[in-house]
Amino acid sequence: MKRILALATIAVSLALAGCQSSSIDTMQTTALGQSRDPAAADLATGKKQFEDGNFGLAEQHFRKAVELRATSAEAWMGLAAAYDQLGRFDFADRAYEQVLSLVGRRPQVVNNMGYSHYLRGDRKKAKKLLLEARDGLEDKSIVDANLALLKKA
Repeated sequence: MKRILALATIAVSLALAGCQSSSIDTMQTTALGQSRDPAAADLATGKKQFEDGNFGLAEQHFRKAVELRATSAEAWMGLAAAYDQLGRFDFADRAYEQVLSLVGRRPQVVNNMGYSHYLRGDRKKAKKLLLEARDGLEDKSIVDANLALLKKA
């Protein structure tokens, strides 16, 4: 009986020895330059990729941003614009609907929707949307530039 008790004590001691905290690596590591907010990081990366003309990569980052924060109108707007540049107008329309549901029919949103229809070749709808956007903006330069593109087309 003493022998069984001694073996049990040794077994428990060995088991506990494996659970010592000294064998755990407690050094905390973080990626340099990464935001603690993944949605914000993806939004920023999406904007950068869009500016660089990498619309496929921009779409991926904007999509990830809206998956992480579905209430980000800015991320939805970026996603819609990326889809426009990729010619995925069906997805762009869905993204614009999300923006509209979040912020309403703001002139900046309507301007982008007008540009989307310009890219599709739907001049009539594009002009209607761009004129609507122009009426609501103080600085009309962006809408005027889009209207000038429409006239050249």
